[in-house]
Amino acid sequence: MKSAPLHSWQVDRTEALAIQKRLAQQVCTSGDVTSVSLVAGVDISKPDVAGIATAAVVVLQYPDMKLTEVQLIRGTPGFPYIPGLLSFREAPLIVAAAEKLTVTPDLILVDGQGIAHPRRFGIASHLGLLWAKPTIGCAKSRLCGEYQLPGSEPGDYSYLWDNGEIIGAVVRTRRDVKPVFISIGHKIDLSSAIRRALDCCRGYRLPEPTRLAHLAAAGNLQPEKV
Repeated sequence: MKSAPLHSWQVDRTEALAIQKRLAQQVCTSGDVTSVSLVAGVDISKPDVAGIATAAVVVLQYPDMKLTEVQLIRGTPGFPYIPGLLSFREAPLIVAAAEKLTVTPDLILVDGQGIAHPRRFGIASHLGLLWAKPTIGCAKSRLCGEYQLPGSEPGDYSYLWDNGEIIGAVVRTRRDVKPVFISIGHKIDLSSAIRRALDCCRGYRLPEPTRLAHLAAAGNLQPEKV
């Protein structure tokens, strides 16, 4: 899966902030994927003691969630750890892993934020623009915004608000288990993002694509086992 050359990755903090503000204006927050047969999940591990991180991209059939392909790549992040700018640290390795795919997913779920971000441009939105693909942010924690806890049943959700704007949803995916934070990445509306994420759940807190991507990045789901 190829990516567009939107900007250089060799930037400092000031340049990265400017890129986020500029590209946030290009994010599409409407629509749905009319036909989904393959859905991908992406995640990246924390660097090990040698500073090496592992990026993982997994592809599953939709809606049965049968695992189809796993691609991994290891490398040293080239950008420092700065909250709110994690896509500049993580996206280059994720993009490199995605370039190894032999199939092209119709929808990508990203372990991270989409527009539920102070500048409305988290990693799910960044990757969506790079790939020109529909993406959904599926985060385990909140980056910004306020919310009321949703009901306790799977499918219950409440909205995540920031400065009077709905920026995502707090979605219960498993009964009485902590919710996940769903937000638009690119080329999908929020209600469709919630529905698609729930469709990908298989009894765990995390949707299956990001759950398996997390396992793969941690070394617990190897390509040769597919």
